[in-house]
Amino acid sequence: MKIDDVSVSVYTVPTDAPESDGTLAWDRTTMVLVEARAGETTGLGYTYADIGTAVLIRETLAKAVTGLDPMNIPSASIAMVRQVRNLGRPGMSAMGISGIDNALWDLKSRLLNVPLVTLLGAVRNEMPIYGSGGFTSYTTDQLERQFGGWVEQGISRVK
Repeated sequence: MKIDDVSVSVYTVPTDAPESDGTLAWDRTTMVLVEARAGETTGLGYTYADIGTAVLIRETLAKAVTGLDPMNIPSASIAMVRQVRNLGRPGMSAMGISGIDNALWDLKSRLLNVPLVTLLGAVRNEMPIYGSGGFTSYTTDQLERQFGGWVEQGISRVK
């Protein structure tokens, strides 16, 4: 068995209103979606990044993992790190590697027909979630509605 193909798509999703976190303001979020295929099975991964990361995945990183064994993810990781040696590992390279890495772990769990949490090994039986938001561009009323809505849903941790 081998990784037959790695494809990438880019989706830019507008926010319902401008958002900011005190350091940057934005009105959309871009997601790079990676699909890794072995035979008839496809794994999905993603990263939040610019379209340039998709180009790096398509033109450079996909070639490094295509043909490798999808059960040996560490060897795919090493191949990708070697591929970006002269580009630098942080930043865009790291985001591209993580998108493919996520897709490969999803692919492996699907090939083995086990949940990803089982494949990776659960540390806990359950995990509390938190609501992430609280943008500095929101009014006090918007923040109260957002956080209050999460608490009403049973999400007691917010930021």
